[in-house]
Amino acid sequence: MAKGRVRFRVERCKACELCVKFCPKEVLALDKNSINPMGYHPITAVREDACNGCGICAVMCPDLVIVVERE
Repeated sequence: MAKGRVRFRVERCKACELCVKFCPKEVLALDKNSINPMGYHPITAVREDACNGCGICAVMCPDLVIVVERE
Protein backbone atom coordinates (compact mmCIF):
# COMPACT_ATOMS: atom_id res chain seq x y z
CA MET A 1 0.00 0.00 0.00
CA ALA A 2 1.26 3.46 -0.88
CA LYS A 3 2.43 5.77 1.88
CA GLY A 4 2.28 9.51 1.89
CA ARG A 5 3.40 12.43 3.99
CA VAL A 6 1.77 15.84 4.24
CA ARG A 7 3.47 19.15 5.00
CA PHE A 8 1.69 22.40 5.69
CA ARG A 9 2.26 26.12 5.27
CA VAL A 10 0.31 26.83 8.45
CA GLU A 11 0.74 30.59 8.16
CA ARG A 12 -1.52 30.49 5.06
CA CYS A 13 -4.29 28.26 6.48
CA LYS A 14 -7.68 29.93 6.99
CA ALA A 15 -9.29 26.86 8.60
CA CYS A 16 -11.88 26.28 5.86
CA GLU A 17 -11.64 22.50 6.55
CA LEU A 18 -12.14 21.49 2.91
CA CYS A 19 -9.10 19.23 3.21
CA VAL A 20 -10.53 17.62 6.34
CA LYS A 21 -13.88 16.92 4.68
CA PHE A 22 -12.38 15.37 1.55
CA CYS A 23 -9.57 13.28 3.10
CA PRO A 24 -10.64 9.65 2.58
CA LYS A 25 -8.41 8.40 5.42
CA GLU A 26 -9.39 11.04 8.03
CA VAL A 27 -5.76 12.10 8.42
CA LEU A 28 -6.35 15.82 8.96
CA ALA A 29 -7.93 18.04 11.62
CA LEU A 30 -7.65 21.59 12.87
CA ASP A 31 -4.98 22.13 15.51
CA LYS A 32 -7.00 23.54 18.39
CA ASN A 33 -3.79 24.14 20.39
CA SER A 34 -2.29 26.75 18.08
CA ILE A 35 -3.26 29.86 16.15
CA ASN A 36 -1.53 31.05 13.01
CA PRO A 37 -0.64 34.71 12.25
CA MET A 38 -4.02 35.22 10.56
CA GLY A 39 -5.85 34.19 13.75
CA TYR A 40 -7.04 30.73 12.66
CA HIS A 41 -6.48 27.24 14.02
CA PRO A 42 -4.30 25.73 11.27
CA ILE A 43 -4.52 22.27 9.80
CA THR A 44 -2.44 19.39 11.17
CA ALA A 45 -2.06 15.66 10.59
CA VAL A 46 -3.64 13.67 13.43
CA ARG A 47 -3.27 10.26 11.76
CA GLU A 48 -0.17 10.77 9.64
CA ASP A 49 0.54 7.03 9.45
CA ALA A 50 -2.81 6.52 7.65
CA CYS A 51 -1.93 8.88 4.77
CA ASN A 52 -1.76 7.11 1.41
CA GLY A 53 -0.51 10.15 -0.52
CA CYS A 54 -3.59 10.50 -2.70
CA GLY A 55 -3.26 14.31 -2.78
CA ILE A 56 -6.98 15.08 -2.58
CA CYS A 57 -6.39 17.40 0.37
CA ALA A 58 -3.87 19.47 -1.59
CA VAL A 59 -6.17 19.71 -4.61
CA MET A 60 -9.10 20.87 -2.46
CA CYS A 61 -7.11 23.52 -0.56
CA PRO A 62 -7.87 26.96 -2.06
CA ASP A 63 -4.82 28.54 -0.39
CA LEU A 64 -2.11 26.04 -1.40
CA VAL A 65 -1.36 25.20 2.21
CA ILE A 66 -0.75 21.45 1.73
CA VAL A 67 2.15 19.68 0.04
CA VAL A 68 1.84 15.90 -0.34
CA GLU A 69 4.84 13.64 -0.80
CA ARG A 70 4.34 10.08 -1.88
CA GLU A 71 6.73 7.18 -1.26
